[in-house]
Amino acid sequence: MNILFVCSRNEWRSPTGEAIYKNHPTIFARSAGTSPSARIKINQKHVDWAEVIFVMEKKHLQLIEQKFGNSVRQKTVILNIEDEYQYMDEELINELKTKVAPYL
Repeated sequence: MNILFVCSRNEWRSPTGEAIYKNHPTIFARSAGTSPSARIKINQKHVDWAEVIFVMEKKHLQLIEQKFGNSVRQKTVILNIEDEYQYMDEELINELKTKVAPYL
């Protein structure tokens, strides 16, 4: 299964999601950001590749829909994880695992 994690700048939340599933035998994870200053900016290839897109906040879904159209909504899950964590923060890892698990 191909999963994509999306946050704003692709620095803390989405790369943590990607790292959690990096060595999983059946899940392939990538991450990207919606901001022009994102480390890796989301593009059409990401959207096409992903079977499920996990966005951290509702605003990320809105930005993706503006750029790639409403059809992306059907494969997108809003995790409701605020931008208050550092990369690989233990609490962030636990929250991601708990919220992502039902969709895998």
